Amino acid sequence: MKNYFDLSGRVAVVTGASTGLGLQMAKAFASQGANVVLLARRLNLLEENAKMLHDEFGIDALPVACDITDTEKVKAAVKATIDHFGRVDILVNNAGTGAVAPAEEITDDQFKHEMSIDLFGTFVCAREFGKEMIKAGYGRIINIASMYGLVGNMIAGSSPYHAAKGGVVNLTRALAAEWGKYGITVNSICPGYFYTDLTTATLDSDYFQALAKQNIPLGRYGRSGELDTCALFLASPASTYVNGQNIAVDGGYTCI
Repeated sequence: MKNYFDLSGRVAVVTGASTGLGLQMAKAFASQGANVVLLARRLNLLEENAKMLHDEFGIDALPVACDITDTEKVKAAVKATIDHFGRVDILVNNAGTGAVAPAEEITDDQFKHEMSIDLFGTFVCAREFGKEMIKAGYGRIINIASMYGLVGNMIAGSSPYHAAKGGVVNLTRALAAEWGKYGITVNSICPGYFYTDLTTATLDSDYFQALAKQNIPLGRYGRSGELDTCALFLASPASTYVNGQNIAVDGGYTCI
């Protein structure tokens, strides 16, 4: 039986790959045979992750320190990728942040910082890696937006995050419309709450457990690996005619 998720020989770049969902997705790509480029600011963690992926899956993993808000550093990451692998097939724009405070208390700097990382950084990476994909006539770009790019929330004020991720949702549509003619698909994943090293204690609290049962049809938060399958689908030959879509992976939060 054909493996529609086979990524052997492909090169996948993942931003925010030092921890959490970025590392999980990099691991998923490596499990399907892709070589990976790990981007984040903390090189020591990237080097540890690259060794782990190589040892576990036998693939080539390249760690590159990169601040996605710095265009010159993004260009340097593109050069490092092309110099090492000669190609880039998949880009996952995962790096992000989140300012939490009531809207009336959000400062100008907080708002600008959010936009700089979540929206501008996503665009710069897509633009610079996209140039190589245009040359090759092939590419798969996956932007990690958020369910909060689709709806508001009454749990915690985070208006800059909503604004930035809403921008990523429509940026995805715009790039898909422009770049489809080059053989590039651009889609986004809009995750709900997921367990990671940073969120487990919060999500396991009585308050958040009650919220899950009240607001999420599946009655729970996302587990490790439950985002990976969507990323694999969008990166693989299984999704050749899927373009400009924003897929919520949120247990049904946004359907009610």
